[in-house]
Amino acid sequence: QVQLVESGGGLVQPGGSLRLSCAASGIIFSDYVMDWYRQAPGKQRELVASITGANTIHYEAFVKGRFTLSRDNAKNTVYLQMNNLKPEDTAVYYCNADNRRGGDYWGQGTQVTVSS
Repeated sequence: QVQLVESGGGLVQPGGSLRLSCAASGIIFSDYVMDWYRQAPGKQRELVASITGANTIHYEAFVKGRFTLSRDNAKNTVYLQMNNLKPEDTAVYYCNADNRRGGDYWGQGTQVTVSS
């Protein structure tokens, strides 16, 4: 059984930081591209960043320079360090595992709220 469990969300003031974690089980972790998506109220889910098993990383333009994505294949975990958070970063953040061969799994999401 595949499980992706996100943690680390919460309420933070503008300019603050959070680190999200996504722990995977039931998959060969290094075979999977790990993505973070987010969905704000009334908006479509959007890609935030992705990292391949070989640590090739892609960031969407709206998080470049503020967010850092990393993975630890030994711990089956991917991390999203989010700095200089803005109110527009408020969303539910979802972890996704995709092996580009039909294996596509989602976590339950973790709420990030940026507000003073």
